[in-house]
Amino acid sequence: MAEAILLAISKTEVCMADEAVKTAILKLPMKVRSLKVLPMKISGIRDQLDTMNNAIQEIGTASFNEAVVKGWIAEVRKVAFRVDDIMDKYMYNAHQLQEKKPLVLLFKGISYEKIFSDISDDISQIEEEIKQLIKLKEQWLRTSQLISHNYKLDSLERQSIHNSFPGLLTDGDLVGIEDNREKLTQWLHSKEPDSTILTVWGMGGLGKTTLVLNVYEREKSNFPAHGWVHVSQNYTVESVLRKLLSSIGYSKQAESDKIDKMSVYELKEELKTKLKGTKCLIVLDDVWDREFCTQVVYALHDLQESRTIITTRMNHVAALAPPNRRLQLQPLRPVEAFDLFCRRAFYNKNHKCPQELEELSNGIVDRCQGLPLAIVSIGSMLSSLPPTEYIWNQRYSQLRSELTNNDHVRAILNLSYHDLPGNLRNCFLYCSLFPEDYAMPREILVRLWVAEGFVVRKQHSTLEEEAEGYLMELIQRSMLEPVEYDELGRVSTCKMHDILRDLALSISREEMFGYANDFGTMLQMDRDVRRLSLCKWRDESEPRLRFACVRTLVALELTPSSLRKMLCSVLSESVWLTVLQLQDSTISEVPSSIGNLFNLRYIGLRRTYVKSLPDSIEKLSNLQTLDIKQTKIEKLPQGICHAKKLRHLLADRFANEEMSEFRFFVGVEAPKGLANLEELQTLETVQSSKDLGEQLKKLMQLKSVWIDNISSAHCAELFSTLSDMPLLSSLLLSAIDQNEVLHFGTLMPKSKNLHRLIVRGRWADGILESPVFRYHGIHLKYLALDWCQLGEDPLGVLAHYMSNLTYLSFDMVNSANNLVLPAGCFPHLKMLKLERMPDVNQLDIMVGALPRIEAFYIVELENLERISQGIESLLSLKRLWLLDLRTDFTAIKEKMQHVPDIQISYAASSKLPVVSA
Repeated sequence: MAEAILLAISKTEVCMADEAVKTAILKLPMKVRSLKVLPMKISGIRDQLDTMNNAIQEIGTASFNEAVVKGWIAEVRKVAFRVDDIMDKYMYNAHQLQEKKPLVLLFKGISYEKIFSDISDDISQIEEEIKQLIKLKEQWLRTSQLISHNYKLDSLERQSIHNSFPGLLTDGDLVGIEDNREKLTQWLHSKEPDSTILTVWGMGGLGKTTLVLNVYEREKSNFPAHGWVHVSQNYTVESVLRKLLSSIGYSKQAESDKIDKMSVYELKEELKTKLKGTKCLIVLDDVWDREFCTQVVYALHDLQESRTIITTRMNHVAALAPPNRRLQLQPLRPVEAFDLFCRRAFYNKNHKCPQELEELSNGIVDRCQGLPLAIVSIGSMLSSLPPTEYIWNQRYSQLRSELTNNDHVRAILNLSYHDLPGNLRNCFLYCSLFPEDYAMPREILVRLWVAEGFVVRKQHSTLEEEAEGYLMELIQRSMLEPVEYDELGRVSTCKMHDILRDLALSISREEMFGYANDFGTMLQMDRDVRRLSLCKWRDESEPRLRFACVRTLVALELTPSSLRKMLCSVLSESVWLTVLQLQDSTISEVPSSIGNLFNLRYIGLRRTYVKSLPDSIEKLSNLQTLDIKQTKIEKLPQGICHAKKLRHLLADRFANEEMSEFRFFVGVEAPKGLANLEELQTLETVQSSKDLGEQLKKLMQLKSVWIDNISSAHCAELFSTLSDMPLLSSLLLSAIDQNEVLHFGTLMPKSKNLHRLIVRGRWADGILESPVFRYHGIHLKYLALDWCQLGEDPLGVLAHYMSNLTYLSFDMVNSANNLVLPAGCFPHLKMLKLERMPDVNQLDIMVGALPRIEAFYIVELENLERISQGIESLLSLKRLWLLDLRTDFTAIKEKMQHVPDIQISYAASSKLPVVSA
């Protein structure tokens, strides 16, 4: 378990590469000899930590049961934490020193010399501690024996897990697999050429092996040659090919000796020869490596009668099969999950749940979230107890730890966790700081990971882009679940399965990575814990622990008094605090002492009651993200422009909570000196001014820009500057009021990445023919037009220029009376919203329009009288909402039974004339 060490190693590398660090010592009078050798010492510490990390990886997890090993690793972790802290202190002071003028240094040089001398002493002390750790390892830990012992144990453990889990379920216990079993069986016997490779994938514990084993046992007699090979993570291509040959007939000793001497090439050729002209079924169970699959499957690819089933937790491995031959397993539905639980927990007639235990049993099943492995394990454990409410209530309170500590559950999920690279382990553990079933927004998660230092930058990419890659890999490995997608097909929100979260919380506590309190009171916690999450904390007493080591505080939905006490303690004690996430809390004032937190990189105050920020925020030279969206803040302190590392500035407030007025949200005033923030990537939302265009010319790293309060006079220069931004991807433009005319003639984006455009305000005549639509429209995926005066039907014009739109929205738009969606229009559109368009009385949808539409909202079209029958041809629709209308469209509902979610409501004053679709 080397997550803390990896962070420390990364921090030393950043420190050694930092130009300010390299030049800082040169500015000091060299009275202390040890300052000259600081870089060399840091390099040595980095090498020692790297060696220790490798040793821990080799020792492995199986040896963690030994107290000596566990204790030694705990001491290594503490040293890594200290390295992390000291590197931050070193880099901060180096940057401060670099910014000082020579005259200032003349008077303050002595104090800086003292600071760096103290840092040098700290580093020397760490060197001594590392030497002691090395001695302890050599004295008490014989690594070679541990490695050998661990390798054997690890292999046996992995094989045991996968051999025993299918046996946990008897045929009578196979609940909820009928549809998947039928689908897989049909694929096996399909004559289509794309059926040679089939994949079954999903997170650990969903029953992939159980399903495939059931199909394999039923169908193997139909295949003269058949074989099952468990692959797992410890494999070689040679060993798997030999197992395949053995399973299809090379069982005699002479044959076994023959294949033992073959090379990989010879094994592949032998497999081809053996199976040529033979109908064969091969199962490769628990595959983790796509490259491995390509080598093994290559030996079978010419055999049209062969069928290879691959089970995997990895999306990229599942992608070896054609899209129509990939089976992604989902958690059991509630009824199926309850049925499976009863089969394991109750051995009475028909496995019936006693009435007094129904509520408890449902709570237990809900906790397992449809994961068959967890349901079977907990059901089996409870089956040994008397079925009484009192005894089951006692065990119910222990359910979290039972699931975490259960051998089968933990062992199987641990495989996924320990297969993660170190940086991804940190990202995965970090997600457990958020509450159960919390929908984590991609952008917030990415910014938090960057602030924490989990992300390693590669050439030609930003830290945020790398972090998004981390997120996608965790999803592809089934460690996180996607909830919603955006217009580019990216995951916009994701969540963590409760059982995986319990695993992450358990590891986090062991590693002192973090502590999440979900129970309303402060439980026992190690004082050295690095991250603290208090969600809905209701403990009114004074904190019983000091938080000197805390680097992250996540405090969501705390009572005012609880938040005040906790915040006071953390801000006064936690000098290394890096992340302060108080979103949706009751905080109304930010203490000025926040300026003392030199290491602070992320401040999250979204949807709080804060009205202003203290001037001391100018001291936060490391600040990367300031999120004050939907607060009460009207103006930023001028000192914010000193935070030159700021990458994301998100600020606006609601002026009208009902969102009925034109300016229902208002941006903040742009501070003078905004141009100093040259690392800005996100600027949402800032008010326009006569000099905003000039300031933005220096901010060429901007990707997302939201601007409010635009007047006609600002348009030419402002839009010209925005057009020149090479990385621009998201743009919101909102006029000063609904009558202000916006002129878009100079908006000609050079960035082909600009995919999202939101425009609010009155347009000049002929706007739909302006360059941003005519020449850039093909690149747009998301378009929202609000309070526009068009006077014509925009759908036909936009369909001509914007064939790649996936999201299109109109709100408070004046248009023609008749809107027409031509055949073939918007071939990629998934969501269309028509809201508060007072002129529309007829909507014609031609057959063939919107072939991929999934959600269609028609809201408050008070004069709408007719929708053409073409709406019935929208076969891909999953949601159709007709809300607050004045005409009865019940007939549409009756004719569109294929749509799962249809809602129709009418305006209160409606007379509801009945018409047919």
